[in-house]
Amino acid sequence: MRLKIFSLVTTGILVAACANTQKATASSEEKVIAETPADTTVFHSPYERQIDSILGLMTLDEKLGQLNLPASGDITTGQAKSSNIAKLIKEGKVGGLFNIQSAQKIYNVQKIAVEQSRLHIPMLFGMDVIHGYKTTFPIPLGLSSSWDMNMIEKTARVAAQEASADGINWTFSPMVDISRDPRWGRISEGNGEDPFLGSKIAAAMVKGYQGSDLTKDNTILSCVKHFALYGAVEAGRDYNTVDMSKVRMYNEYLPPYKAAIDAGTRSVMASFNEIDGVPATGNRWLLTNLLRDQWKFNGFVVTDYTGIPEMINHGVGADLQDVSVLALKAGVDMDMVGNGFLTTLKKALDEGKVTIDEIDTAVKRILQAKYELGLFANPYKYCDVNRAKTEIYTKENRDFARKVGAASMVLLKNQGHILPLKKEGTIALIGPLANNAVNMAGTWSVSTDQEKSIPVLEGLKEVVGNKAKILYAKGSNLSYDKTFETNATMFGKTIPRDGRTDKQLLDEALAIAKKSDVIVATLGESAEMSGESSSRSDIEIPKAQKDLLEELLKTGKPVVLVLFTGRPLVLVDEAKTVPAILNAWFPGSEAGLSIADVLFGDVNPSGKLTATFPRSVGQIPLYYSHKNTGRPLQNKEGKFEKFRSNYLDVRNEPLYPFGYGLSYTTFKIDKPQVDKTVIDVNDTMTITTKITNTGNYDGAEVVQLYIHDKVRSITPPVEELKGFQKIFLKKGETKTVTFKIAVNDLKFYNKDLDFVYEPGEFEFFVSDSSTGTFTNTFTVK
Repeated sequence: MRLKIFSLVTTGILVAACANTQKATASSEEKVIAETPADTTVFHSPYERQIDSILGLMTLDEKLGQLNLPASGDITTGQAKSSNIAKLIKEGKVGGLFNIQSAQKIYNVQKIAVEQSRLHIPMLFGMDVIHGYKTTFPIPLGLSSSWDMNMIEKTARVAAQEASADGINWTFSPMVDISRDPRWGRISEGNGEDPFLGSKIAAAMVKGYQGSDLTKDNTILSCVKHFALYGAVEAGRDYNTVDMSKVRMYNEYLPPYKAAIDAGTRSVMASFNEIDGVPATGNRWLLTNLLRDQWKFNGFVVTDYTGIPEMINHGVGADLQDVSVLALKAGVDMDMVGNGFLTTLKKALDEGKVTIDEIDTAVKRILQAKYELGLFANPYKYCDVNRAKTEIYTKENRDFARKVGAASMVLLKNQGHILPLKKEGTIALIGPLANNAVNMAGTWSVSTDQEKSIPVLEGLKEVVGNKAKILYAKGSNLSYDKTFETNATMFGKTIPRDGRTDKQLLDEALAIAKKSDVIVATLGESAEMSGESSSRSDIEIPKAQKDLLEELLKTGKPVVLVLFTGRPLVLVDEAKTVPAILNAWFPGSEAGLSIADVLFGDVNPSGKLTATFPRSVGQIPLYYSHKNTGRPLQNKEGKFEKFRSNYLDVRNEPLYPFGYGLSYTTFKIDKPQVDKTVIDVNDTMTITTKITNTGNYDGAEVVQLYIHDKVRSITPPVEELKGFQKIFLKKGETKTVTFKIAVNDLKFYNKDLDFVYEPGEFEFFVSDSSTGTFTNTFTVK
């Protein structure tokens, strides 16, 4: 009976029944249509006839309702809270809802929309499914360090499978902001500093979420964010201003968004920052000229949380109506929590500040998304409670998460081949993050059952079994500063502060260290020390933990630092003194097992950094593909040179560069060979090299191709990533790696923002990181 009632909408039978209601708002709409020129926006959709039929039945309030996206109230961020949701849904004043989960709850809410509202239009249900749903994978910055596109796409596929089984049909992911400032907490949610790699990951994530057919019940809408440039906020401070040239935008920051659009993402989220003095949420150049006119995006745009009212603080509108008008005219289709479209656009329409065509176009885009998801055919397609029982947090998914967690880790140092550890003797596991399940999944893991995550202590014990003895001590609190620790352990991700004194904690740790053969120190950031609203001006390990590490090193026992972090950290002290450093990021729900697999050599680490680790916070922003200066540093030893571009007090180069990561084995990459040294616009050049595993372990290496345009009309970067392959080799094995380069791969946006290639000489190298030396040249005619 429910579906029969609902199907009336799609057949148009309700037209007569709704005629009288439609007359109630016709006079206001007709007045505006007569006085205001129609919007020139062209709307095309395979569902256009059905959408127009529904649109003809809608009152103005119902149209504005489709543009309204309140929160369920289960999880809130920002400045606003929603209430009285059920009443609004019955009145047709809600187009979607987010932060509600479980197939049963969503069924109950969808039932209100479908059976109790006048037009029975189904709703979208969104959630921040950022790096997994119940089964949680490494934070995106960690995931990107795997450099494995098939694996990354599969993580999104698993996330979509689980989320859709629990009622969710829309995720606010992928986040593809390029960031070169690790002070910004949200660097943890992105893919690092490089637009080429970031573009590949953006496309893989979109494909993973949306699959090849959105009408299937295990696919969900993706939402690329934050559009645009959010990763370049000044001073690394969240929500701050962004100001850059269009040339930099197009060449360095926009490509991953464009890649997500080209991959077919059906929604885009506007960012909090301003661009050219206009907030992104109200920026017509960004949301219409660029996104729709240039890039041909035909999905819908949603604001970030309270993005519309926040434009008042930016100073581009006096009140909510002002900024709501600005957002609609810019190209925003859905208002997340701001309540501006629902409450002010009717008055703005009467005053001629917006047109009915502008409102209708936004409504059409929301309805189109619902058709694409198949919600008009079956509004309850995501509400099968039996799926939730069998498809969420399965053993298969958890085993995959364990594998992904291990593949994302980056071995930063391994002096004396301390790693891998032997499964024997006595191992001291020390640190505030050693036995804490709720911090293992990292930031923006809102749907994870945090308590089910595997802490390091449990993982090590399971992997070694009875072959070795594990002793545990906390060693220190997260920080000496209680207030800082409270701020850094929010959303239930606490690290209970120990009631003992700092000395008592340290004494306990040193006592078990003396009984042990090796020390594993699990230190770094808590999950919420990175992520939204978690900017840091000091990006070293907190002092309490540094002091603990120093005392552990004094014991003379071998020390392995397992580093938890959501950003590149300043690790100069640790790099000098600690024999082995494994950057685990936040590995996800199976964290302890993933870490144990790598520590004991069951998995050979193969991760590579996708964001540069600086020596000092004063070097930031620091990234590999920088421009050269007229006075570059000449020596390679980092010595100070007067009247050259360098610092008095620190070397220019990073501590750990982009693309860097060690293995338990060693690899030899031969000088690349080319099939031609001159190419023209129709040619493709083949670059081949051989890689050999010269060590004692099977392992994987990421072979990276970097190219430098020696002379062009605008200054080129010193090098750019143009290709990569992750290659697995057994010990002693040799494989051939092939890269194809076409002229199109060498294009860039010039000063006129034309996408062009220019004839000239290029140089390149193939290496295991961005610090290789140019070995070959070719010429473009």
